[in-house]
Amino acid sequence: MILTPENYERLWEGVQVTVTVFVLSVLLGAVLSLIFGVAKMSQHAWVRAIANVYVEFARGVSAIILLFWVFFSLPTLLGISLSPLTAGFLALGVNMGAYGAEVVRGGLQNVPRGQTEATVALNMKSSQRLRYVILPQAIPVILPPFGNLMIEILKGTALVSLITLSDLTFEVDKLRTTNVTEGPILFLHALIIYFILAQIISTAVGFFERRSARRFGLVS
Repeated sequence: MILTPENYERLWEGVQVTVTVFVLSVLLGAVLSLIFGVAKMSQHAWVRAIANVYVEFARGVSAIILLFWVFFSLPTLLGISLSPLTAGFLALGVNMGAYGAEVVRGGLQNVPRGQTEATVALNMKSSQRLRYVILPQAIPVILPPFGNLMIEILKGTALVSLITLSDLTFEVDKLRTTNVTEGPILFLHALIIYFILAQIISTAVGFFERRSARRFGLVS
């Protein structure tokens, strides 16, 4: 199970790219999740319609097709140039945002109606109600499924190898082509690395989940 130092260096470079794509995708996905999750609860029908179109479209399209479209088609349509890294996190972030929007909507709906009515009675603005009262109480409900989405995005980062981005999967496959006999060992290393990264994410999400739950007295 021991690889050469050069191979480990290549794997480490791939891990850094994978983590970069993951972080950027999650950041974009989180922003889109919040925006469209709130939009789906808007009092304005046209706002809800826009949010529904985005959510249904992004969830209904395969992530790999969306990735190819962003990388190969979007630059041609807009007359711009997108790097594999940019195309990768845009596609994954848009995909995550659609699923995350439903998570956010569900979390917001879980907040007791009395809380919202109290903020209205206090004459708080909509943005203030969301920021200071509703969203903080929804976070303990949002975090667990959002953590699952983050792990799905981590696994989805392997798709960026198909657009020549040198992530962990790309580096493993490239090393395998130069030394077929090390293929099983290389993929075993990749499996272990992805598992470790997923456990780190799961542990971090669990920590923040418990912390936010204690804040609102949801756990003893």
